[in-house]
Amino acid sequence: MTRRSPGFSKTVLPGGLRVVTEAVPGVRSAAFGVWVGVGSRDESLTEHGASHFLEHLLFKGTQKRDALEIAAVMDAVGGELNAFTAKEYTCYYARVLDSDLALAVDVVSDLVTSALVAPADVESERGVIIEEISMHDDDPGDVVHDAFAEALYGDHPLGRPVIGTVASVASLTADAIAGYYRSRYRAPEMVVSVAGSLDHDTVVQLVAEAFHSSGTATPSPLRPFAPPPPLSGAVVEDRPTEQAHLVVGMHGLARDDERRYALSVLNNALGGGMSSRLFQEIRERRGLAYSVYSYSSHHHDTGMFGVYAGCSPAKVDEVLRLCRDELGAAADKGVTDEEIARAKGQMRGSLALGLEDTGSQMSRIGKAELVHGEVQPVDEILARINAVTPDDVRAVADDVLRRPLSLGIIGPFPDRDFSEVLS
Repeated sequence: MTRRSPGFSKTVLPGGLRVVTEAVPGVRSAAFGVWVGVGSRDESLTEHGASHFLEHLLFKGTQKRDALEIAAVMDAVGGELNAFTAKEYTCYYARVLDSDLALAVDVVSDLVTSALVAPADVESERGVIIEEISMHDDDPGDVVHDAFAEALYGDHPLGRPVIGTVASVASLTADAIAGYYRSRYRAPEMVVSVAGSLDHDTVVQLVAEAFHSSGTATPSPLRPFAPPPPLSGAVVEDRPTEQAHLVVGMHGLARDDERRYALSVLNNALGGGMSSRLFQEIRERRGLAYSVYSYSSHHHDTGMFGVYAGCSPAKVDEVLRLCRDELGAAADKGVTDEEIARAKGQMRGSLALGLEDTGSQMSRIGKAELVHGEVQPVDEILARINAVTPDDVRAVADDVLRRPLSLGIIGPFPDRDFSEVLS
């Protein structure tokens, strides 16, 4: 079954694999990605870190190529080959010249469908991942976001770091990871997305051959997600850092909530750029922080809205007070029409500029098909942004920004729990 629209096409193969493409005229590159609907949220406590561990292992060898051959064949054509793991999905991708697209399809599809997950590779890669965890832990500006997620979600899978912990990675066995691979990497749970100089029918034929698609499509079952508990609290990590890192915020909106466009406008007005309220008040007027911004992220059934700042430990109380004041003011009075117009313009420009390369376009259509089940044309997204009214923004601010506060903070605070910030 194939559906076509200007520049965009979608085919569902007999095994349930979805193939979405976007033809981009005037370019000589093509980006190919396989999106798998599995991430750290799918892991039980004993599987913590398995999705990310598996991402590493798929590059270690297949029935057709060993690790060196996988790297060498892409290097030989100047291609980029990589992957990443998130809370609810994993992506494997390559970007190559359009003349080498068939090679990219073959290599990436081979990784996803025919990985060996050999015990020897599990043991060697275990050390690499533990080093990666150590590198991540050395950056408190990254770790504070994990602390904030833990404050919001507790021991729910959404509250755990995607990468796992040293203890969880050390305990994962080769048999457990191989079983996770076999049970989770199924065609109905995957989306192939391709953008660039391409012909859709040719791509579909290449993908069908690479995935050996056959049989009758079976609908993908609803994933048995347990909703996160409605927690509110503070996670404080005492470290002798020169700078305190903090994220203060609350539960946000799920990814299919129609108000997400209004929340994005609010986010841009509050902390999305140099003219935003938080940047102007905390950095420009008072010089309290070098970096300060707000952000919103969305999951299947929940989301988060947070404000990050990095400042001197001596200034952390003032910065937290100002963050709370700005969130409270926006909840009480909303933001001005001028701020809304500026935020909408920033969103439109960022969206258009962010799609200037084939890799970004591949990511947009692949993620949209996987998590929303459809790909919205860019013009439709721009229209949704333009349709957001000041009343829409004020209503979502009145809801989201009044939710109980949570806090993640890292710095030299051995004797504080910061509970007063949450009251």
